[in-house]
Amino acid sequence: MSGDASRDQQLLWLYSTGEHECSYLPDRRARTVFVDPRHQLTATQYGTLARQGMRRSGSYVYQPNCAACQACKSLRVDAMAFRPNRSQRRCLRRNDDLRIVSRPPAFNERHFQLYLDYVDQRHPGSSMADADRRRYMEFLVADWSQTRFNEIRRGDELLGVAVTDYLPDGLSAVYTFFDPQEGARSLGTWAILWQISEARAAGLAHVYLGYWIAESPRMRYKTAFRPCEIHSGGRWQVYNPAPNGAAED
Repeated sequence: MSGDASRDQQLLWLYSTGEHECSYLPDRRARTVFVDPRHQLTATQYGTLARQGMRRSGSYVYQPNCAACQACKSLRVDAMAFRPNRSQRRCLRRNDDLRIVSRPPAFNERHFQLYLDYVDQRHPGSSMADADRRRYMEFLVADWSQTRFNEIRRGDELLGVAVTDYLPDGLSAVYTFFDPQEGARSLGTWAILWQISEARAAGLAHVYLGYWIAESPRMRYKTAFRPCEIHSGGRWQVYNPAPNGAAED
């Protein structure tokens, strides 16, 4: 048995945080389960954990495990069956002058400054806005992850970076940041559309978009990429919006 195959069979230790304030829903208490961050995961293990609804932030692979709330659900897009809606087609046309340059997950000062500009505008006052170079890299990269920093460029001009993990069965959208002056381009949407296209070209079934909360307006965009599935009750289920939900445009 090869070294990686042997490691794939190792048991993983899970730990739990204490209760803390929920970052998404007011007046809720949260608890998180995470894999021992000292464990050097393999690509197979990481892919298995993603299929079980877990998510990576730096070297932490985690899942909400709240006593009184099951609102957070992993969401993934069916890359092979996906068809852009009208709004997404407009986004593609609006950005037909863009290209992707894929880079290894190494520190880049231009990326870092773009990240700081982005979080300063989109998440003012948050701990993300106080990131230094070390914490920035610790947030985006793990030694064992197959990660690429996919630069969004207009000609030679850097507009954004879509940090993406490559899994055995799909891509995981880790984090995307972009020039806040380019808000009219909807670069976050464009990055997801590119990741779906990239997954399909590679024969990968899914694009994982992290956690989705029906009650959180800032997560509503994720269910616009259909067909998509949510992880609930220990299995993936096709997302079907409520009949009185907002219509897809």
